[in-house]
Amino acid sequence: MGGRRLARLSDAFDLKVEHSFLEIHPETPPEGRPVSTLGYPPERWAQMMANLSRMGKDDGIVFIQRTFTANSHRALLLGEAAKDLAPGVFEAVSERIFWAYFSEGKNIGDPAVLREIAKVAGVPVETVDRAWNDPLYQERLDAQGETAVRLGITAVPTFAIGNKWIVEGAVPTDMLRKVARKAAEAA
Repeated sequence: MGGRRLARLSDAFDLKVEHSFLEIHPETPPEGRPVSTLGYPPERWAQMMANLSRMGKDDGIVFIQRTFTANSHRALLLGEAAKDLAPGVFEAVSERIFWAYFSEGKNIGDPAVLREIAKVAGVPVETVDRAWNDPLYQERLDAQGETAVRLGITAVPTFAIGNKWIVEGAVPTDMLRKVARKAAEAA
């Protein structure tokens, strides 16, 4: 969803987009766990999901009612490895993982699910294996996590605009546009 919102801004603003990952619930087991164990009060969870669904309509995204959360670690490693491939492959992997999890309810912690996503997105099998076994990709994730901690980032997505971490979380395009205008005026 964030990528689509940034694409709408690219007509009016000169954007430099860098994708960094942050594993929100690393303690989640590979098989996933019920969302009720995340610690959100049920009414807060319902409100967050309603907000996502409302914003998703603007982008043609249907969010399913999620009852479990997945361990995203392998998905993040796959995304990191996809950055090293041909232009467009990372975007295809990222988009496919997003749809699989939020719209299809698939467990993106399941290696078989991720292998199918990678295949559809054009990621070679050897890249998937390398993503999960080469320490380089774990080192990159660790460095991104350390940067997030240092900057106080706790939500995804987080948008840095005008060299400042300004907007955290899934927000409407209009909010991003307003912040981008303010940053451009200040520059």
